[in-house]
This record gives sequence, C-alpha cells and structure tokens, in this order.
Amino acid sequence: MRKIILFGLLFITLATLQAQESVEKTTTYFLIRHAEKVRENSADENPDLNERGYLRAENWEKVLQHVPFDAIYSTDYKRTLNTAEPIVKKLNLAPIIYNPQKVDIDLFQLENEGKNVLIVGHSNTIPQFVNGLIHQQKYLEMDDAEFSHLYIVTIKGNQVTDLLLYCDF
Repeated sequence: MRKIILFGLLFITLATLQAQESVEKTTTYFLIRHAEKVRENSADENPDLNERGYLRAENWEKVLQHVPFDAIYSTDYKRTLNTAEPIVKKLNLAPIIYNPQKVDIDLFQLENEGKNVLIVGHSNTIPQFVNGLIHQQKYLEMDDAEFSHLYIVTIKGNQVTDLLLYCDF
C-alpha cells in the first residue's frame, strides 16, 4: 500500500512538472540519505553498503525511475556513490561530487535552475541541505538508523514547496 501511495505522489509530482510550461523555470530537488552501510569495522570512515543497502539503492532506482534527472550529486564516499549508482547507470549520468560543508546554496540553485536534481548525502547533511533550499530551519538531523526519507523540494519563481516521504522498502 505504501508503494502505491508513493508511486501516486511521484506521478502527481511529475505530471505537475510537465504541465507547467511558462517563462518561470521549475526546479525539483530529490534528496536522499545513503543506504545502509557496513558497520562491522567502526574504524572504517568510508564503509561500503551492506546487502540491505544495495537492495535499498536498487529500490530507490525503481521509485525514481520516471524522474528525468538532469544532474546527480553525491558526496565522495562509497556509500553515497553506491546508493546513486543504479540511477547513474540507468541514466548514463556521471555523478557530480560535492562537499556539503562547502555548498553555496544560492549558487547551487542558480546552476541547477530548471533541472531535476538528485542529491545523495548523509543523516546530518541532507536535512540541512533541504533547509537551505527552502530557506527555513524545518527539518532536523536524521536518526542514524533512518534510511527511508525522500525529500522533494520544488521551486518555481518565488514559490517553494517541500515534501517528506517515507519509503520503507
């Protein structure tokens, strides 16, 4: 049932994007945290995804399969790059590496105006990225065990909408 509701919401979002043909460009950001990572060696600062994480990455590709992404951003970690990989491969897009501590939100928005953008990050960076895009402190850092959030931010002119979906696969 959750998947049906999720697909319905994504369909409505995409239909709305396609129906809006005006001078103002519509930009839509899809933001997710990396999938589940290997936790066996806590000293490893760059762990890969575990089996569950690879499955979640494949599920993200299925959920977002109808989104015509123009750009995919990922931090430079195995877990974020591997989370984006199924979508990267399907669309034949090279991921753009970003550093969340060095993102100039205004410049980022200007460079991506009119695009559909996927951003893959971390439990402490994705909510802050969303807050920057919507220009308010609305979302808190995610719990370390949370991997199911999909944030969607749509900007058209001065109108900004944001949505948080839970996609528990």
